Amino acid sequence: MEDVIYMERAHFLAKKGAGYTSPNPMVGAVLVKNNEIIGEGYHAKSGEFHAEIAAIENATAPVRGATLYCNLEPCCHQTSEKRTPPCTNRIIREGIEKVVISTLDPNPHVSGRGVATLQAAGIAVETGLLAEKAALLNQAFFKFIQTRQPFVHLKIAQSLDGRIATANNHSQWITDETARTRVHEWRSQNDAILVGANTVEMDNPNLTLRFAMGKQPLRIIADSHLRISINNNLLLDDFRQLTHIFTTASHDTEKRRQIEAAGANVHVIAADPTGKTDLSALLFELGKMHVTSLLVEGGAGLYSAFIREALFDKISVFIAPLIIGDGISAIGNLDTQK
Repeated sequence: MEDVIYMERAHFLAKKGAGYTSPNPMVGAVLVKNNEIIGEGYHAKSGEFHAEIAAIENATAPVRGATLYCNLEPCCHQTSEKRTPPCTNRIIREGIEKVVISTLDPNPHVSGRGVATLQAAGIAVETGLLAEKAALLNQAFFKFIQTRQPFVHLKIAQSLDGRIATANNHSQWITDETARTRVHEWRSQNDAILVGANTVEMDNPNLTLRFAMGKQPLRIIADSHLRISINNNLLLDDFRQLTHIFTTASHDTEKRRQIEAAGANVHVIAADPTGKTDLSALLFELGKMHVTSLLVEGGAGLYSAFIREALFDKISVFIAPLIIGDGISAIGNLDTQK
C-alpha cells in the first residue's frame, strides 16, 4: 500500500512539468528511507535536472540505503543531443538500495537498459507499479519516441445540434468560460496549436494563454494558398515568431515574403489530392521540429480530414446548451458511404 502512495506522489510531481519538459517526458521521483520521504523532485524543464537527480539533491537525509520511486525508467545513456549525464550513474554512486518504476522508457537508448544497469550494480528493481497511469501521463512522449510524430488531440466546441458556427461563420464563444479555461490549460500543456485557414480568416484568433499560466505553444496554420491577412493577429503580436504557416507550392510568393518579413515562418509541403495541405506531411514536418503534442482547434475541414485519414489520437467535445439551426457542422464529409 505504501508503494502505491509513494508512486502516486511521484506521478503528482511529474505533472508539475507539464508543458515545459518537451521533448523530454514528465517524470517525478520520491526517495523513501525508514518509511519516510526524505527527498523528492521532478523534471522541471528540458536541459535541467532529471527527476531522480532533483530528488537526490533535495534530500534532507543521507540517501544511501533508500528506495527511489519514479514513474519512468532512469536514463542510462549519453548522446550528443542529451544535455544531462545518465541518472543511473548517480543512483549507483549514491548507494540507493532499491528502485521502483512504473514503466520502461520507450527510448531505444534506454528501454530496459536502465533497469539492467541498476541490477548489474546490485540494486533491486521493480517495474509495473501504476503502469497504465504512467503511460497515459506521458502518452505524447511515448508516441513521439515510437513514431517521431506528435500526439494529436482534436478539440471540438459545438452546439446541441452539432454546429460549430452559424451560417455566417460566427463562432466565438459557443462554450462558457469554464470550457475556455480548460482549453487554455490544454494549450499550455501542448507544444503546438493547429487551426485552418478558414478559422484564421473568420475569427482572427490570438491562440494565446489568456485563461491559463504556462509556456506559449507554437501556433500552426494549415493554409494551402496563404490566404491569411498580413493584418492578422497571429502576424502582429509579440508571439508572431511562434507562428508557423504550412502551405503548398501554389502559394502566393509575394504574400510569403510579407509574412516572413513580419517575423512569422512559412513552410512549403506537399498538397493532398484536393490541393489542400497534406496532413501527413504536416505532421512529419512537425515531428522534425520536435513537436511532440498538437492541439487541433478547428475548423470543420481540419476535423474532418484528421478523422477521415485516421491521424488523430484523442478527441474532446464540448457541447454547449444551445441550438444554432442552419450553420456549419462540426464534422463534414468523411467518405464513409459504401
